[in-house]
Amino acid sequence: MIRLKVRHRTTYRYANPVRLDPHRFLCRPRDTHELRVLDTQLSVSPAAETRWTSDVFGNSVLWLHFHEPATELVLESVLEVEHYPADPEQLILDPQAATLPVAYSDSERIDLAPYLRRHSPDPGNRLALWARRYVKAHGGGTLASLAAINTAIREEFRYQRRDEPGTWPPSATLSERTGTCRDFALLMMEAARSLGLAARFVSGYLYDAGQAGASGNLLGGGETHAWLQVYLPGEGWVAYDPTNGLVAGNNLIEVAVTRDPEQAVPLAGSFVGQPGDPLGMSVEVTVTEL
Repeated sequence: MIRLKVRHRTTYRYANPVRLDPHRFLCRPRDTHELRVLDTQLSVSPAAETRWTSDVFGNSVLWLHFHEPATELVLESVLEVEHYPADPEQLILDPQAATLPVAYSDSERIDLAPYLRRHSPDPGNRLALWARRYVKAHGGGTLASLAAINTAIREEFRYQRRDEPGTWPPSATLSERTGTCRDFALLMMEAARSLGLAARFVSGYLYDAGQAGASGNLLGGGETHAWLQVYLPGEGWVAYDPTNGLVAGNNLIEVAVTRDPEQAVPLAGSFVGQPGDPLGMSVEVTVTEL
């Protein structure tokens, strides 16, 4: 068990007072047997009415409703959590999941249908063929094949931070061999789906024991992070972080799980003003052990 403190601060600046439309904020981690939320604090400027809801995936969603124009929007969430992570060396799969293709039950296939279906174009089936190389090299073993794909992205692709929203199509990431954590998560998610595996996108926070400010031994620290989970009978949803080559472990603090990356944007909202009003935005995330 490890106890962590997460501070997540987002700032938007405007040249003139703008009217802020309702904003949607994903900041509260998912309470599971692996993660307990002990304390939460939230500060918002300008003042806003807040309302918590749940989305279709069971994620906690905070809605913010503003009543006064502002030249700056600042949201800060401070959390304390206890993390009881799975041991990546102790994953145990049901016999029907040990080798690919995984034999999901009829009931599982009904519930997993949105996560089994591929959502991104794959011209020439390039992504599927790329993924199958690792399956063949590891004798069809499920865990070994997924670990190999996870490691290949970490070692053969170049991480590059990008402030623009959205993700690249997996075909573009595969061709360019570069991308953000969002791009890499989507790439492996669609690769897993091409192998008949159920996979979903995850947004959250990255704990780096070697972190100093916004830099450390792991890639993607200092801001929100993205990875994926694959459903493997016997273990359930297993986390893979291709940006860092991690499997499960205590580094990943899960906030939201979704079918596609667009559904997991940490903060979404709009404003009413002039085209030249936005001056920029910044995101600061720190995760420290208590």
